[in-house]
Amino acid sequence: MNDTARACGLRLGEAEADARARIPHLLCEDADPEKDTALLGAVADWCARYTPLVALDGKDGLFLDITGCAHLFKGEEALLKDALERLHRQGFCVAGAIAGTAGAAWALARYGSGGVLADSQERQALAPLPLAALRVSSEAVSGLNQVGLKTIGQLYDRPRAPLTNRLGADLILRLDQALGWQGEAISPRFEAPLISAERRFFDPISQLDDVKAVALSLAGQAAKALERRVEGGRVFELSLFRVDGAVQKFRVGTSSPLRDPKRVLRLFAEKLKADEGAIDAGFGYDLVRLDVLVADKAPAVQSALTANGAVEANASLDDLVDRLGARLGSERVTRLLPVDRHLPESQTGYVPAAFARQDALVWSGFLKSAAAPDLHRARPSANPQLGFAEDTRPAEEAKPSSWQEGLMTRPLRLIEPAEEVEALAMVPNGPPLRFRWRRSIYQVVRSEGPERIAPPWWIGASDRPSEAKEGVTRDYFRIEDTEGRRFWLYREGLYERETSRPRWYLQGLFA
Repeated sequence: MNDTARACGLRLGEAEADARARIPHLLCEDADPEKDTALLGAVADWCARYTPLVALDGKDGLFLDITGCAHLFKGEEALLKDALERLHRQGFCVAGAIAGTAGAAWALARYGSGGVLADSQERQALAPLPLAALRVSSEAVSGLNQVGLKTIGQLYDRPRAPLTNRLGADLILRLDQALGWQGEAISPRFEAPLISAERRFFDPISQLDDVKAVALSLAGQAAKALERRVEGGRVFELSLFRVDGAVQKFRVGTSSPLRDPKRVLRLFAEKLKADEGAIDAGFGYDLVRLDVLVADKAPAVQSALTANGAVEANASLDDLVDRLGARLGSERVTRLLPVDRHLPESQTGYVPAAFARQDALVWSGFLKSAAAPDLHRARPSANPQLGFAEDTRPAEEAKPSSWQEGLMTRPLRLIEPAEEVEALAMVPNGPPLRFRWRRSIYQVVRSEGPERIAPPWWIGASDRPSEAKEGVTRDYFRIEDTEGRRFWLYREGLYERETSRPRWYLQGLFA
């Protein structure tokens, strides 16, 4: 009910038919708790113009922790007046109060005259208020009323032990919290940003170019703060506060710590370009805010003297990932990362590129490791049936200087699923001599292998059927045909131990 309905004598709990009989022009709508909750959340977003610490209070209230924020609005009284007047103009029936404790502010807003309570005045201000102002249950209020206790002040000098024994400890806890004798923490809807920069306007702005210009200026302020912290932003959020109370928020993430204001603006431009109708200025924006929600360490780099432009190249790739993520969504721009699985087709997984760590981009078969020093480089061999090419360099020169220069033992891209081929081998466990794949016959002139991948012991148990792919041994061969084409084949199953007829599969092609 609104104030007009209460003034007409209506009370909660009455039947609608009785109420309409008394007031024929009564307006009623079905309750919609979900929409009420969404509306309260929208008002909470709007209240973030005063403080980032906003918490929900039941179904119809908000707690704002304005510690350290009041001076930005010329004092607590001016802040409260501004908030109430703006909400009244938006059509809300609202009351508010500012006090040193959440309990006192709640009591004054709902059962008192509101306003700003001076420090250490909670005891006097709460004394004449009813017991319901302590945020206790209706049963506790009814029990206290039965013994003649009507106001909060009547509890001050009462012995606490009998009250606790009869009504529980919640009554005394709420009283101490309201008086400031017991601490009380509120739970904000969102964590306060690490860095925040905002711009307020006497005359609202509505043009997209004006919004971009303000965002660029705010990004410059945030960059200076990030530089002082020796950090770079990873998640930025741009909030646009309309004069009618609506709030529009746009969030972008980065693949690496970022401070450059122009790059930050480009990310938001891509975000807005993806949805041209995302910005609806209405009657204009009177507040624009840029928040840095997540940041990482980012020491200063003198990019002009870097070797071979490596830093610039990495920055270009990061910029591309960030722009695509801003337009398409960070979760849709992915890259492959290694997975600790034994089968090649299971050793990769897609993760958002913006959150992939560079030191995790290592696959078995593409990096020379100490654990398997001979696995990632072909051994010199004069027998064309045992190797792809001879390496006549000295041992110290044959070692690749980096893993990118090493000889790859596995294809960059796999055929998924692997395609079965018809292969002819001289001996059951030997390399193939020729094979048929996709109606074509390929004659093998060079081969290398096998590289055996055995199943883990918990998969390759003796009672597992041979049809289970994970439980069968694979022997992989790198082969080359008469035309110089190179293939990656494997034989599935050990002859006479796992199967009587091993099968051959083609799983990849070498470039």
